[in-house]
Parts: sequence; C-alpha cells; structure tokens
Amino acid sequence: MPELPDIVVYLEALEARVAGQPLQRVLLLSPFVLRSVDPPIAIVEGRIVRRLTRVGKRIVLGFDDELFLVLHLMIAGRLRWRAPGGKPGVGPRMVLAALEFPNGTLFFTEAGTKKRASLHVVRGKPALLAIDRGGLEPLTATLDEFADALKSENHTLKRSLTDPRLFSGIGNAYSDEILHAARLSPMKLTQSLTAEEIAALFSSTQATLRSWIEQLRADAAGGFPEKVTAFRDGMAVHGRFGQPCPVCGAPVQRIVYAENECNYCAICQTGGKLLADRSLSRLLRDDWPKKLEE
Repeated sequence: MPELPDIVVYLEALEARVAGQPLQRVLLLSPFVLRSVDPPIAIVEGRIVRRLTRVGKRIVLGFDDELFLVLHLMIAGRLRWRAPGGKPGVGPRMVLAALEFPNGTLFFTEAGTKKRASLHVVRGKPALLAIDRGGLEPLTATLDEFADALKSENHTLKRSLTDPRLFSGIGNAYSDEILHAARLSPMKLTQSLTAEEIAALFSSTQATLRSWIEQLRADAAGGFPEKVTAFRDGMAVHGRFGQPCPVCGAPVQRIVYAENECNYCAICQTGGKLLADRSLSRLLRDDWPKKLEE
C-alpha cells in the first residue's frame, strides 16, 4: 500500500500537473471504484482543481464550493499520468477510472481482482474530516505529542505505528524500517517503553519518512512516479526475509499474519530472540527456535 512518502511524492507530481487545471471529464471504467452517490461524480467535471492534500493515505483533489474528490489507493491502487490521448500502459481490466485534464489524463489503476481502491465525492469540510481516522501527523508532531499518541493504548509497536487512529500515513513497509532504525522489537508493548526508547522511536520515525521522501523524489527526477511499491532497493528489512541486515549482517526474519508480514533483525532489534510466527510456531510448538543461533 502506498504510504506517507509515496503519497507526498504523488501529490507533488500532481500539483505540478493539475493544480489550476479544470477536470474536464471523469470516466469510470470499473463499476466498483465509485463508493459515493451524493454528490454525483459529474459535479466535479468542468471544475478547476484548487488544492491537493493528503488525508492519511488518501489523495484529495479540492474544488470550489467545498467539493472534494478523494482517491484511496488501498494496497494495489496506483496513479499513472499520460499526455493527452496516451494509453495507461496497463491491461484494460486494471484501469478503474480516467481523469481527463487539458494537459493530460490521470489513470487510476489497480492490480488484482479484489477491487479495494476507491473514489469518493464529498461536499463540505465536515464530510472530509469524517473520513480522517484522526491519526497524528508524524512529520509535524512534537516529541510530547508523539509520546502521548504512542502510549494512549497499550499495543505492540508494530500495531500502534500502523494504526491510522494513532499515526497518519504509516503502514506495513515503513513501520518495519522505522523500528529497525530505532533498534526496537516490533512486538514490544508501547506502555513498557522508556523515555529514551520513545525519543529514539520519534527520531527514527521522522528521519526514516523524510529520508524516503527525498529518495522517492530523486527517483522520480521531476517526472511522474511510476514505480510505486512497498518493496524497494535500499530498505533495511522490509521485504528482505533471509537477506543480510545492512547493519549486522544477520539474516532478516519475519512474522507472517493475516495478509501482512513483519520483517525485523533479531540481532539489532530483539537481542537475538526469534519472535513467534503465529502459524509456524503453533505447528512446531516446542521445536520452534527461540534464538537466532538455533
């Protein structure tokens, strides 16, 4: 799922292309993508894009009369910009919608068949605020605000960082990178953290997100970001199961749960202890290794 750094770079690319431009037409190419009925989607056609903002992991195009077009990419949704008359460059079944502007077309695509990505049209700032899960903006928060949000509930660090009610825009990929940079176990409970650990996590959160924003900007090189993925060269642990940790060289470990996985370095983050995988540890029971050397 595109997370805060990806959305920031998407927004910058869109700002350069569609801010001040009229949205001439919206073509809905999937019956599943539009999740709102009032106001109708046609109400934004012909209107000028006045502002572009982020609400969590959502991209918002703002128009006059407090009308907003909200794009939620979910896991497999992506944006592709093409010159007028250009093709999206993917199979037709992947194209959910096309937003036509005088200077080009924004294609909203989604890989797979689950059709989770969505468009909403909302009117009024209260309606826009209603879709905001309320999480703290990690790049503008103070240390005290960060600590208050972190300790407001007693969850694992992995769960808390990815909870949109607590922190805005952080998902599975960048939470792995943040926790590795902070040298903290993803399963450590938030209310057991020391003040020093909270400060380290706060610093790592801001540094990791800012570093990846700069990296993605450099990768885009002024163009529209095309290779938006949760698995990137240069990541320390996310998506690198079995590969050497860039800090200590130990093999990166993982815990698989639901549709996600958590990647970590046992040496750097858990003192050499292997965290229990819900499925495999239950299957192996006493044979489940407890330490990396096992």
